[in-house]
Order: sequence, then structure tokens, then C-alpha cells
Amino acid sequence: MGIESLLVFLIVGAIAGWLAGLLVKGYGFGLLGNIVVGIVGAFIAGWLFPALGISLGTGIVAAIIHATIGAVILLVLIRLIKRA
Repeated sequence: MGIESLLVFLIVGAIAGWLAGLLVKGYGFGLLGNIVVGIVGAFIAGWLFPALGISLGTGIVAAIIHATIGAVILLVLIRLIKRA
């Protein structure tokens, strides 16, 4: 993995985590936390979407949408666990 790929990976994770924090009210984790939430969300969506037969396409915008949906799922699960 080159340095450019790593930078794109981190930027997509940061944007996805930030967007998920906006969509799920009350969950802002700062820059590093948003990157982690976005990356974990991308892994969740990367596992879940093919299992459901969903494809969002390719490219940077599709990657951000993909990771954001996964991050929202992650934040909702965290909220449910905290309530229990």
C-alpha cells in the first residue's frame, strides 16, 4: 500500500465518521475517533453489503457513502449497547 492509498483511506474514514456523527445525534469523537469509526464502519459495510447483495458502485463517493452507512450502523449499535 502506497502513501497515497493510505491518505485516501484515512480521508474517507474521517469523512465517513464525521457524517455518521452528524446523522446519529450526540456522537462526535474528534478527528481520530471519527477516522476509527469510519474505518470500522467501512469494514462492517464491506462485510454486510455483499451478504445482502447490495452494490453502491465504485469510486471515492461510493466509498464514502459505503463507509458512512457502516459507521451509522456501528454508532446505532453502540447506542443500543449503552442503553442496555
